[in-house]
Amino acid sequence: MALYPTQEQIQTLTRGPADQPVVMVNLLTFKPTADAPDEGVSGEEAYRRYAEKMRAFVESKGGRFIWIGRVDSQVIGTGGEGFHMIGLVEYPSRQVFLAIAMDPHVQEIGIHRAAGLDSQWLIATTTEE
Repeated sequence: MALYPTQEQIQTLTRGPADQPVVMVNLLTFKPTADAPDEGVSGEEAYRRYAEKMRAFVESKGGRFIWIGRVDSQVIGTGGEGFHMIGLVEYPSRQVFLAIAMDPHVQEIGIHRAAGLDSQWLIATTTEE
């Protein structure tokens, strides 16, 4: 699994509805122990260092954290049992999401994300009318 989107994935994202919010479904797995600069803590703890700062930044740009929870079982299908945590984050638009993701502040705090995250699925969703 990947930690960053491909150029094709970004292009697909930008083709979605530009005039409405986008909710990002984050499916996360953590490393057992974090890499530098967060050695000595779990991957989840390193990621939480990132997430705390990211939450404040996202909210300052009009986004909101809707829900965060731990995966405890899979009821239908297979493959999801490998994820540790799921988060739903709403952004005012896809353009705002991309601006946040490319911001130098996010690049700076992203060292904790990379130190703790083993893999991520990030799925863009829009409200069905």
